[in-house]
Amino acid sequence: MNMFVEINGNRLHVEVLGDAPGKPTMIVHHGAPGLGSMAEPRAAFAPFADDYRVVVFDARGSGVSEGNEPFTHEQWAADVDGLREWAGAERIVMAGGSYGGFIAMEYAIRYPDRVSALVLRDTAADNANQELALNNALASARVEIDRVKLDRIMSGTVRDDDDLRDCWAEILPLYDHDLDWAKVRQRVADTPYRYGTHNFAFAVNQPNYDIKSLLPGISCPTLVTVGRHDWITPVSCSETIAALIPDARLVVFEHSGHSPQIEEAERFQRVVRDFLAGVPASRA
Repeated sequence: MNMFVEINGNRLHVEVLGDAPGKPTMIVHHGAPGLGSMAEPRAAFAPFADDYRVVVFDARGSGVSEGNEPFTHEQWAADVDGLREWAGAERIVMAGGSYGGFIAMEYAIRYPDRVSALVLRDTAADNANQELALNNALASARVEIDRVKLDRIMSGTVRDDDDLRDCWAEILPLYDHDLDWAKVRQRVADTPYRYGTHNFAFAVNQPNYDIKSLLPGISCPTLVTVGRHDWITPVSCSETIAALIPDARLVVFEHSGHSPQIEEAERFQRVVRDFLAGVPASRA
């Protein structure tokens, strides 16, 4: 089912996969606010619709969802809880990758009684990854990055949607383990651009982002996944998360960059299924 649903005064573009009675609910949050959409979590988590009601959506201000401010982590987490309530689920498996992992962790912190398990992918618990990413981008032997465009997209100071597209095209070759220029060009063409959302996320949210001290309070089973060659949220970021969440398991994908759910899809799905199979039925 693909529809628009009003959540907290904002129309969200939502799709429910595997919508059968009795299945536990999984909500998956996409990354890259202002650039991301439900397309990525739909592709990665649609295979789990055999056992779960998988809810994917364009977050407030992203994709084709309505863009009523604020674009804060608090609001995005509240929107997840609104979706949970709309779906009629007492508890959910919460999943998120990259920036969506920020929101997944914050949801588990803010709504601990609503989360049965947490699935994270290539994410970070503070803004230290910004400097690591900058250094990795400038040191890359793959492409020569335009420092001015890199600084604009990383600092949230892009001028408009066209500028966001140009800056996005500049850094996209860094993301995958194996560079495929045809895929890069296609992704640039397919991305929905919402520069205001992106700028708020990176100019306002990111400078103050640090939830490390709150991670020990996450009590649900947690899976932390990351690509070995991730340039923007390197393995060290996931190691920090896994060390701080008491019931966390870390899995590194050796042949992936920022997207093991795509680059090693079969193994990613197997790892997630094995993890979820170990979640006590009383929690799910």
